[in-house]
Parts: sequence; C-alpha cells; structure tokens
Amino acid sequence: PSFQEKNPNVTITVQGGGSGAGLSQASDGSAQIGNSDVFAEEKDGIDATKLVDHKVAVVGIAPVVNSDVQITSLTKEQLRNIFTGKVTNWKEVGGNDEKIVVINRATGSGTRAVFEKNILDGQDAVQATEQDSNGTVQKIVKTTPGSISYLAFAYLDSDGIKALDLNKVHPNKQNVEDNSWPILAYEHMYTKGKPTGATKSFLEYFTTKEVQKNIVPKLGYIGLTDMKVTRDASGKVTDK
Repeated sequence: PSFQEKNPNVTITVQGGGSGAGLSQASDGSAQIGNSDVFAEEKDGIDATKLVDHKVAVVGIAPVVNSDVQITSLTKEQLRNIFTGKVTNWKEVGGNDEKIVVINRATGSGTRAVFEKNILDGQDAVQATEQDSNGTVQKIVKTTPGSISYLAFAYLDSDGIKALDLNKVHPNKQNVEDNSWPILAYEHMYTKGKPTGATKSFLEYFTTKEVQKNIVPKLGYIGLTDMKVTRDASGKVTDK
C-alpha cells in the first residue's frame, strides 16, 4: 500500500522548480521537505547546517545523442570538449561530418550541476539551448539531427535517441552501483532540522524495503540498498 493509503489524513502537495527551489523552500520553512539532486553544501546561498539530509535513491545520468550520430562511445575528455565548445563537429571524435548541436539543462538544474561537476572539471559550458526537464530534452534530442545532451537513466529507452558509453563503460544500473559509471547523483529529501510527525513517517516510508526494492526501480532510479559505495558532497567515494 502507498503512504497515502496508510495515512489518509495526511495531505501531500508536490511542486516543481528544481533543486534550488527545493533547498530554499525547505530552508525558509515554506515546504516541509525540499527535494534536491545535489547536496545542500554544493548550492550557493543555502546554509546546509540548518538542513538535515535524507537520501532516498540514486539516479544515473548518461550522455545521449540523436540516433543519426554515428558513434557509440566518447572519452570523458571528448565529452568535456563538446560541452565546452572546443569540439563542434562529430568528425573530430570519429563520427560523420556533421555539426554538433549541444542541448543543455537550465542553469539552476541539479542534473546540470551533477553533470558539470563530474565532466567539465570547473570549465564553463558552451552557450547552448537550455531546457528544464528530462522529458523536454528527450523530445528535442530525438528530433534534432547531430544533437547531444544528457538524461537520467529512466529516459534512455526511447526510439530516436542513443545513450553513449563513457571511457568504454556502459551506462547501466550495475556500473552505477559500484561507481564504474561516473555521472550519478543522490536524490535527497531535505528537512529544516530533524523531522517529526507525518514528515518523519513519510521519510521513513521511503527507506522501507518495499519502496527501495520495488517502487524506486520502477521509477527508473536505483535503491540505496543496492549501492556498493557511498559518495559524499566533496565527491569522496567509500565502500559501504
């Protein structure tokens, strides 16, 4: 049974707006829980000491191209060079003579922050079309020849787009679990101080075996219980 079925007196209201909005609304008390793809410590203007982190899942993120692009793998350096504008034609990385069209995520996006932290090594991204959501990026990459972007794993299985290997490593669940795949993020639920009452119950529900083993994978995420390593806000990896 869902949390709502078990707790019929609790009302849950969900609002969009990205990781920045989730963190700031949890901080100022306008939301009991703020969802974020990034650690609070990574977000400017947020006092992480006032927030309590509750990790609920892991998301893998992969570079994707329009299916007309004739390559299947890039090195991390090649991917960085594309997103910083140093490489502008697919022939420079072993593909056909075709202009590269970069599609990026919006500036406040947690997914973008994770991608840039893991791939760009502090360099600035090239000026490009920016989109707010995985769904919109998926549609645009499908319909734009020569395009490249990045998507959460849940959006990879779609006609017209192709996920790329990175340094010959395939973007899949197993490679995220043991940290072979570099672009991953925790899904955080932040609260202002320790949670109580219905908020506490709601967060505890997300760590139950039923949710971690059944619901989380169905949504295209990876359960915390399946992870063989943990990463902290500084990117340090330790075995579980």
